[in-house]
Amino acid sequence: IVGVLYNFQLMKAAGENGVAAYGVIMYISIIFMAIFLGYSVGSAPIVSYHYGAGNHGELRNLFRKSLLLVSIAGGFLVVLSELLARPLVMIFASYDAELLALTVRGFRLYALAFLIMGINAWGSAFFTALNNGGVSAAISFLRTLVFQMLVILTLPRVLGLDGIWLSIVVAELLALLVTGSFLFGMRK
Repeated sequence: IVGVLYNFQLMKAAGENGVAAYGVIMYISIIFMAIFLGYSVGSAPIVSYHYGAGNHGELRNLFRKSLLLVSIAGGFLVVLSELLARPLVMIFASYDAELLALTVRGFRLYALAFLIMGINAWGSAFFTALNNGGVSAAISFLRTLVFQMLVILTLPRVLGLDGIWLSIVVAELLALLVTGSFLFGMRK
């Protein structure tokens, strides 16, 4: 559904090149997102173990270190994606200068989401590891469907084409508010 909405908005704003650019951005961004998903899935059994064993001190330590790690990784990935945007996009779109320029700009804007994407992905996995699937599902559902749909339908009206690329950033910011609220509200 979200992909269809992105494609619809991109066809209106940039035509076929916009849809092609979105496809390239999705191919490249999955590599960056995989780092967050890998850490989130990999750390979940450790969180579950310490939660089940009642090691609350170690759980708090793991919580703090994980947030720090995904935050630092997010910053690093943004810098890396800004530096490597053109070479990475050239793998897919070097045959068309207009498409290349469009995709590089789109990816650079889209990549700003990496700053906070890891916190949201990890927060969802953290609640799964704590045997709270409802909160985990709420974060995931809001993050990947509701907020993205809401933003992709509204932000382009204000910012045009850049609003499409920045939709993921705003959706992740909204999800961060939800994730942070759950993490703070259920800190005990």
